[in-house]
Amino acid sequence: MTPSELTALLTELRKHSSECEWLEFKHNYENPETIGEYVSALANSAAIHGRDVGYLIWGIDDATHQVVGTTFKPRKTRKGNEELENWLMHSLHPQVGFQIYEFTHQDLPIVLLVVPRATHAPVRFGSEEFIRIGSLKKKLKDYPTKEAELWATFHRTPFERGIAKSNVSGDEVIQLMAVTTYFDLLKLPLPSLRSEMLDRLAEERLILERPGERYDITNLGAILFAKSLTQFDRLGRKSLRIIKYTGPGRAEAEREWLDAPAQKGYALSFEPAVAFVVSQVPQVEVIGLASRSERRSYPEKAIREFVANALIHQDFSLTGCGPMIELFDRRMEITNPGEPLIDPRRFIDSPPRSRNEELAALMRRMEFAEERGSGVDKAIAAIEALHLPAPDFTKPDGFTKVTMFAARKLSEMDKADRVRAGYQHACLCQMQGTRMTNTSFRARFGIEPENAAQASRLIAEALKAGAIRLFDPESRRKNASYVPVWE
Repeated sequence: MTPSELTALLTELRKHSSECEWLEFKHNYENPETIGEYVSALANSAAIHGRDVGYLIWGIDDATHQVVGTTFKPRKTRKGNEELENWLMHSLHPQVGFQIYEFTHQDLPIVLLVVPRATHAPVRFGSEEFIRIGSLKKKLKDYPTKEAELWATFHRTPFERGIAKSNVSGDEVIQLMAVTTYFDLLKLPLPSLRSEMLDRLAEERLILERPGERYDITNLGAILFAKSLTQFDRLGRKSLRIIKYTGPGRAEAEREWLDAPAQKGYALSFEPAVAFVVSQVPQVEVIGLASRSERRSYPEKAIREFVANALIHQDFSLTGCGPMIELFDRRMEITNPGEPLIDPRRFIDSPPRSRNEELAALMRRMEFAEERGSGVDKAIAAIEALHLPAPDFTKPDGFTKVTMFAARKLSEMDKADRVRAGYQHACLCQMQGTRMTNTSFRARFGIEPENAAQASRLIAEALKAGAIRLFDPESRRKNASYVPVWE
């Protein structure tokens, strides 16, 4: 901030009639431990009150708000052998990108400490979290109502708007983020000036502008465009992991995707990840009327859609885990943290509800995912076109999982496989403006017309299981059509 900006800000803050919970005035020096406690308290209180930052100001009388000046010199203050600023930085968890300004006002020295709000968890100093109650600094644990209110603010604040790395320079933004990739994927002309690049990133909320030509990199910016997610503490474990196993179980890992793209943001790693998965999927021989050809065991369209969904719809608040693709001999499992927000049985027909709407919207604009509500049905259509078993959507405790299966004969499928396929086919027909019939069901499984009775038995099985129902109960069986049970 320029001297004039600092003076204007101080004038505005002094107008408050009494100390509020995101603002504290002091006269002279406080010991380092007390300052650390105030930083924790102001960060947490700013979040509760919907403020971007809190302020701790030296040189102002706390009763009258008159300018009295201060003898406190933060950059000359040390804690042990460390400078105060560095010591505070590693004593606060999560780290807070606070800023210290020293300037004069009315010819008197002033120190201004600007504290960003807590974004995803209460900020603690050492082992304690603090809060402001009126003008007093208190331990957060002693005020459970305030603690609940603070956590509620984190749930109201989208993940994408949280701060992945704070208080960095424009050069550091360029070093940490693949800026040109953003312009390439959105088919935008690359600005010639660095300032114009940064302005565009700020418009997209990939970064936030701070005073003094400093920036915060948002979670949205980092998770998509980080050159290395390991440079962002909270996001280091959110890179996509891919493991190929030997055999049907996890006893022996044959290969893991550990190439450089694996650690990059999703905008950089998505295409290499899909390419790696496709390269590891075995090919099968397809015999036509006059030729033989080979194709992959799973359609790439389905792989792309399910991987994109795993990235978009994950619950980023679950720490220590990220999206994963596991390849087995006869199946592929794609898992992401967080249980789905809608019933997995309605993935085909319902518009997806995401915890991360801004991430979803930007990934759609970059064409990594289909438009809202059209992706899963296209993936199912691609699977049906190859007569593959229906994928299984499940929600193991705390996670969402999609399992795709390699080709199996109809005679090798169990009842659950057959009923699931019938249900999904009925849903797909419904989405396409038609209804499931014996004819469409035969086409889905590649059953010859002379075996229509076999299709009828499978349809009856799905009816009995309560997965589908007759569209018109009065219709003759020969002309019967079917819809999902929920229709």
